[in-house]
Amino acid sequence: MLIEKKISELTVGHYVVKIISQADNFSLTAAGHIKSKAVIKHLKRKNVYCVLIDDSKTIITSSKKPEPILAKSSPINLKELKQAQEIFNQSKLIQQKLFNDALSGSSLDLSSVVEVTNKSIDAIFNSPDSLACMLNIREKDEYLLEHSVAVSVYITLFARYLGLARDIIEQLSVGAFLHDIGKIKIPNEILNKPGKLTDDEFTIMKTHANHSIDIIKETPGVSALSLEVAALHHEKLDGKGYPFQVSGADISQYGRMIAICDIFDALTATRVYKEGFAHGKAFAILRELAKKDQLDCDLVDHFIKCVGVFPVGSLVQLSSNKLALVKCRNDKDPTNPQVHSFYSVKLNHFLNKQEIDLSACDDFIVKGVRAEEFDLDMQQIIEMLLMEG
Repeated sequence: MLIEKKISELTVGHYVVKIISQADNFSLTAAGHIKSKAVIKHLKRKNVYCVLIDDSKTIITSSKKPEPILAKSSPINLKELKQAQEIFNQSKLIQQKLFNDALSGSSLDLSSVVEVTNKSIDAIFNSPDSLACMLNIREKDEYLLEHSVAVSVYITLFARYLGLARDIIEQLSVGAFLHDIGKIKIPNEILNKPGKLTDDEFTIMKTHANHSIDIIKETPGVSALSLEVAALHHEKLDGKGYPFQVSGADISQYGRMIAICDIFDALTATRVYKEGFAHGKAFAILRELAKKDQLDCDLVDHFIKCVGVFPVGSLVQLSSNKLALVKCRNDKDPTNPQVHSFYSVKLNHFLNKQEIDLSACDDFIVKGVRAEEFDLDMQQIIEMLLMEG
């Protein structure tokens, strides 16, 4: 989004497109980011009064950190979860149609994407934990359909947490929803190969990003920001990403955000041939990638705070050797949420549900776990606990 800024409002990280008002005839050699306060002082000395910035390319720096919005956590309930499931299922149907249209060469129907992503945004604004909970009970054989839906949900949660404007969130959500549409052009034997791809196969796999960009460009009504966020989802700060090896300051805040969301969902999603990581392990991997200068360090930390150490709807193992479902986050004490215990690890059978506030008892979380580790079905667990009230 192009915005006029007075020189007094300019900060490090802004992307200046051109000078709007000045007393002299100073000209920019090229559009670019403000990399230091010295640059701003130089513009003032040149009597520059007003500039045009591209806010979509603003980079959050240590001197300009996001002001997070800590959504009040409340226990998930059956009505909210059913509404979230309806949105999730509708999203999958739309995603399937998009893939079919892209494969046949037809134009994508953007109106259906805008409609369902707005439903997701409304649900997240009203009850962020219910839709996030859906991401923990997905079908392992529908990863292709559900991944883009999940990334769209994650970036919406993240953008809301960072306090971004609603119109920006809408464009990010649409871009994330479409970001992997090019995968339909990848041969199935490569796309769903259970083992490690060969170098040649990985070269082919990487072309999905180019295909996505081409398809999105041909979609009537898609905003530049939606295209940008989809195009940047595999780029890395060190310049070793793809498809264009964009690096450092040339990767916008939004491109950095979707890279984190995309990797996190890929790490935590369970597929037919691969079990996903528990959230704690996935967070550790994100931090390691940030240390290697592939992901934005500050944004990774904010994303972890946004999702929560133990997200609502995730499974944990307690010191009492019970399994429990996280019922409600505890923002004041994130490692001690409210949980429903329901299963004895020692006895290998279900127990009567017990609601536990871990901040007010001696029991504590040993680790985050996945239902598959105990041959349990996550969806059945959540439905059972909710039906019990």
